[in-house]
Amino acid sequence: MLPNTGKLAGCTVFITGASRGIGKAIALKAAKDGANIVIAAKTTQAHPKLPGTIYTAAEEIEAAGGKALPCAVDVRDEQQINNAVEKAVEQFGAYTIAKYGMSMCVLGMAEEFKGEIAVNALWPKTAIHTAAMDMLGGSGIESQCRKVDIIADAAYSIFKKPKSFTGNFIIDENILREEGVKNFDVYAIKPGHPLLPDFFLDEHPDTIIKKVESRGAVPELKEEKPQPPPKPRSGAVEETFRIVKDSLTDDVVKATQAIYQFELSGEDGGTWFLDLKSKGGNVGYGEPSHQADVVMSMSTDDFVKMFSGKLKPTMAFMSGKLKIKGNMALAIKLEKLMNQMNARL
Repeated sequence: MLPNTGKLAGCTVFITGASRGIGKAIALKAAKDGANIVIAAKTTQAHPKLPGTIYTAAEEIEAAGGKALPCAVDVRDEQQINNAVEKAVEQFGAYTIAKYGMSMCVLGMAEEFKGEIAVNALWPKTAIHTAAMDMLGGSGIESQCRKVDIIADAAYSIFKKPKSFTGNFIIDENILREEGVKNFDVYAIKPGHPLLPDFFLDEHPDTIIKKVESRGAVPELKEEKPQPPPKPRSGAVEETFRIVKDSLTDDVVKATQAIYQFELSGEDGGTWFLDLKSKGGNVGYGEPSHQADVVMSMSTDDFVKMFSGKLKPTMAFMSGKLKIKGNMALAIKLEKLMNQMNARL
């Protein structure tokens, strides 16, 4: 286990989902340093199958040495989030660390707040035993899981790092190895038993991208050159672009103002583009007539899955299935457009 250092004493940690499971484990780890914990979660009354409320979590946090502020928050409700933040500022002065669910927003926020706030994403290498896992996995699933303590220790090691440590996708075991942890059996529910890989890691965790080398990079300038007539295309990729084109509106173009280039491998692959900068928008095979703001490289199968909602862009990026060069903020804008396409693909 990673020992506490006291470094979070006096810090305020805003944690969503802190009434139980991983969120509460992170809260208790920080509380041992004497941190202030804002418990932002939905559960205010005991659930018959899921133990813990924001109030029982607050009692445990206080007992561990921290100060707790329980706030009833549904993260889908922006006003509830704002109210919780205001309460945190009123009671603790400000909050300095936050734990939210991961999304591709990590990349954009890391760039936007560089030098001011560090934004990182943490993911488990194996399944983690929680009440939710019992409900999903059934009897005996716990023997294939690790304890929530490994996520708490990994989060704690991130909290200790400077603000310059930002924009990273981190696997719990990897960062703890860097901290010098060698015995991972202490985190296992049943030491020695084979562990279940985390559901959302599509490939071996060692292939996960930890740092976005291309974040903020600008594609190299290319001289304008005549483009050959596009080849006739058919198949799922062509159909996907057809649906995208039919959905384009002036409002979408005005709100996006970006040109995307797709380098697709596999059947029906090649170079495709989505122009959401020119009037009315356009899609097609080949390079765009103007320099792309974002270049995305992936297989044709993953491209179709991503636009149809079967593969989340975040997971595609983290697992190395999606490579991105160019303006990351504009890449995030495209994710919103994908969500609108899902119902039609």
